[in-house]
Parts: sequence; C-alpha cells; structure tokens
Amino acid sequence: MKRLTGSGWQAAVRPLAAALTVAAVLGGCAGYTPSQALIGQSAEDVAREMGSPTSRYTLPDGTTRLEYARGPYGKHTYMIDLNSAGRVVHVEQVLTEDNFNAIRPGDTRMSVLLRLGRPSEKQGIWRGAELWAYRYDAFLCRWFVITMETEGGGVRDSGYLPDPMCEDRDRSDWRMR
Repeated sequence: MKRLTGSGWQAAVRPLAAALTVAAVLGGCAGYTPSQALIGQSAEDVAREMGSPTSRYTLPDGTTRLEYARGPYGKHTYMIDLNSAGRVVHVEQVLTEDNFNAIRPGDTRMSVLLRLGRPSEKQGIWRGAELWAYRYDAFLCRWFVITMETEGGGVRDSGYLPDPMCEDRDRSDWRMR
C-alpha cells in the first residue's frame, strides 16, 4: 500500500471533504421549510424537525400558534397551528402580499404578530411610533412596512417601500447599502 504524503494526501481527501460539506449543507436545510407531513404531528415532532420556534402565541380560541422566522434577512416566516390536543392542524408561510394587504389602520400589535410574526427590523421613529419592516420574496426590490403606535399599540399606517438592502441603481458602484 502506497503511503500518501503532501499534495497526494490532499488530493485524495478533497472529494471526501466536498461530499461531507454537501451533506452538512443539505442536512442543515432540512428544517428550514416545514412539510405538510407535519399535519397531525405533535409539538415535539415539530421541534425535532424545525428546532425551537422564534415565538409562541396563544390564539383567541386557546389553541397555539408556533412562529418560525427563517431565511436570510427574515424573508420567510412559517406559522404552525396546533389544536387543543397539541397536534398540527395548519402550516403556512405568512410573509405574502395577501397577508400584508390585510393589515389595516387600528389593527393591534398582537393581531399583526399573529398574522405576520415578528418583523425583520424594528426601529423607533418620530411622534410616538415605531417602524416594523418585513422582508419577503418579492419580484421587485421592496419590503412591507408598518407604522406602529408606541402608545396604545395599534397600526397607524402601512405600505410598501424600496428595501434599503437592495442595490441602489442610481449609484455607479452597484454595491449593497
């Protein structure tokens, strides 16, 4: 048997290292998106597949909603509803324009959290308000923003704006801001 040294050893190990890297990446992505196969499964099964939720809410009927905010810059949030027996009854990716367009002035903080989950970014702004911003998979480079009252906690207004993380097409260097 020939003993590998120096570059020969590295050349022999390179394919194995590449295969292990691919396996690790694919294994890490397994819990990114919940499958519809979770329907009927327990909260423990969800935790095994998805990990710990980013938030847990009690719905008005006393059942539970688990929030799983995912993706680079929070472009996906999955809500998994459990019935009173703790079994999955509904799985949905909620960062959609249909859900954004359902947000109305006067909606409470909790109703927004139940519909959209936590924002990608949150920052204080003028006159007793804060900005909640949601990134999502959009053809156009935009995000959905909500002006939320800090006193009383309701939605003041909402709409779509250019996402500041996108390339500024007016600049000549085309870098991310």
